[in-house]
Amino acid sequence: MTLSLPRGVDRGVPRLLDIASQAQVSEATVSRVLNGKPGVAAGTRRRVLAALDVLGYERPVRLSQRSAGLVGLVIPELTNPIFPAFAQVIEQVLAGHGYTPVLCTQMPGGATEDELVEQLLERDVTGIVFLSGLHADLTADPTRYHKLASRGMPFVLVNGFNEQIRASCVSSDDRSAIRMAVRHLTDLGHERVGLAIGPTRFVPSWRKAEAFAAAVRSELGVPREATGRSIRRTLFTVEGGHAAGGALLDQGCTGIVCGSDLMALGVIRAARERGREVPGDVSVIGFDDSPLIAFTDPPLTTVRQPVQAMATAAVDALLEEIDGNPVQRTEFVFQPELVVRGSTARWNA
Repeated sequence: MTLSLPRGVDRGVPRLLDIASQAQVSEATVSRVLNGKPGVAAGTRRRVLAALDVLGYERPVRLSQRSAGLVGLVIPELTNPIFPAFAQVIEQVLAGHGYTPVLCTQMPGGATEDELVEQLLERDVTGIVFLSGLHADLTADPTRYHKLASRGMPFVLVNGFNEQIRASCVSSDDRSAIRMAVRHLTDLGHERVGLAIGPTRFVPSWRKAEAFAAAVRSELGVPREATGRSIRRTLFTVEGGHAAGGALLDQGCTGIVCGSDLMALGVIRAARERGREVPGDVSVIGFDDSPLIAFTDPPLTTVRQPVQAMATAAVDALLEEIDGNPVQRTEFVFQPELVVRGSTARWNA
């Protein structure tokens, strides 16, 4: 059976059966969506339109112009490349489901998260995705999210699970990431390993620091009371990594795990300022696997966040909330991957 198309649509398109199979709906439902007929649930319509996109079919003009609604995406910044990477995938997935994404970025001296949320509410958004926002800050008041929920606004959190906030949260497994990184360094023969991490009031940083302390105890036999000496808390920036890396190098660390790829670049800079080679004298591991990190000098060994899977899961959870079928409001944890490149090597004492 071939596709029953609205007038003016190119005939070189997939069969109706292909689209129905991709969307997991009936062929009749696909035909109703494409011909603008009533009686199709919003969630079903989104699946059909997403199937068209996946199969490379250009949507009929009148369907392309119709938006299922606006969805806000609140992110902390754009300077750290992992945030634009998440934003790009989230926006693509939202668009595939017929929603129009509205990107809101916090900048120094700019609008706060609360102000951005108010602006989104004024625009009648259908839902909001929070990426590494105040929900991840253990010192922040979670009441703002309670008020948002009481207004009936669906939202989902990415990276930064907070038990006080009743919402779905998608996270990378920070503890597993650190265990993999420390074990990689110890397998290479490193006996003095340090951690450069952001402020531990943030959930991901706190989890990484906790996992690091446990890992160096089990892998290297470091006494519990001494584990904190090899942890430097700083900013998630190149400058923060430079400061933390300098301190860890000066106390004799030959392997350094970082809370972000930008911090790892700062550690490498600190090592070179001290006349040390990476990885000949010092091994460095980042976190995120941000775009272009594979092309640094040396290419950075890092722990990759599964951005595509996490972003897709976050959007799926939000759309279920929007449709009135909320998934379990808990944390969905995704396994990261250690990507070994040129910034780590065997330690020869």
